[in-house]
Amino acid sequence: MRLASMRYPLILPALLAAGLLLAATAQAQDAAHRLAQEAVIVDTHIDAPSELLGRWSELGDEVKDREFDYVKARRGGLDVAFMSIYTSPEQDAAGSAWQTANTMIDGVEALVQRHPDKFALLTSPRDVERLRQGGRVLLPLGMENGAPLVDKLANVQFFFDRGVRYITLAHSAANRIADSSYAARKNWNGLSPFGRQVVAEMNRVGIMVDVSHLADASALEAIRISKVPVIASHSAFRHFTPGFERNISDELAKAVAAKGGVVQVPFGTGFIDPASAADMQAYFTALQAFEQDNATLKAQGKPVASEASFDARWNAAHPARKSTLAQVLDQIDYGVKLIGIDHVGIGSDFDGVSGKLADGLKSVADYPNLVAGLQARGYTDADIRKILGGNLLRSWAAIEAGAGK
Repeated sequence: MRLASMRYPLILPALLAAGLLLAATAQAQDAAHRLAQEAVIVDTHIDAPSELLGRWSELGDEVKDREFDYVKARRGGLDVAFMSIYTSPEQDAAGSAWQTANTMIDGVEALVQRHPDKFALLTSPRDVERLRQGGRVLLPLGMENGAPLVDKLANVQFFFDRGVRYITLAHSAANRIADSSYAARKNWNGLSPFGRQVVAEMNRVGIMVDVSHLADASALEAIRISKVPVIASHSAFRHFTPGFERNISDELAKAVAAKGGVVQVPFGTGFIDPASAADMQAYFTALQAFEQDNATLKAQGKPVASEASFDARWNAAHPARKSTLAQVLDQIDYGVKLIGIDHVGIGSDFDGVSGKLADGLKSVADYPNLVAGLQARGYTDADIRKILGGNLLRSWAAIEAGAGK
């Protein structure tokens, strides 16, 4: 009995400390969840349209194998979800990019029509407060790759009328507008003559110029000639991934901020983890060599291998790596120190990176985890609101106000 009684003075304080820690953790989680629900969260890059094109799912309900749906979005506090209208370089080469983009836009419109109480199309930042009433998730459109413009400047107005509010000028290969960060060979070393016309026309109609995916020289020229702010819709900071041109350099990030724009940090492992970024760059280098070999074989009348077989071999030799919420927070910290609290936001790439996402940020239900991490690092609620969406909405409003001037 005496030995047992001697243990109590040691056990009781430990139990009390553990209880206090649990209570503090629960309180922090509640605070993060509350702010996520109250703030306007704007995510500038969600690839749900590509998934819908491949296999339709009723995203008004919870869908187990999708990272974006209405139920998860409301659980996470998401208000404005830019739907990525993505087309590939292969579709550009085949002449099908214009049709594919329009089919994806049709899909987003169908989603809204099937669930008008849950979704609404968004074409202006002025309409956010009105349209999100009743818990709707708002769906503006962002075009990832300018390939659907083909070579017709009038298509800028055409896609504006269809609801597109940003265009990523190029993707993983050079097109008629700009060079890609992934390609070793640069066609334009800046923008093409047509690309300069496209930027001017985007300024005129009020479409945001997006420099994500661009080679440095193309991004720098786009920023320089734009008359209004530009954005990087889903670009991490190259500081963490030296040599990975896909991520934004300090110079370019400062230029975006000086123009009044925002850099939107993604959650994908390939962008925020150095080893994964190196793998991704190596993949595109190897793929380009594979395509060149195939072109040679085809010209010689010899059989060629499929890209699917190339991908299968690559994935077997390069297993997926892990990344963490802390790495995303490090990106945000670095961006805030580099370009200021008014010029950093979020562009997750949900549904676009095959589930290769930071732990704790696996779907649109998980924004409260990001909020909790920012709060733990000392950000005020006012500054967190800016990062979650306020900065993007401010830049978008300035771009809209500059249209036609």
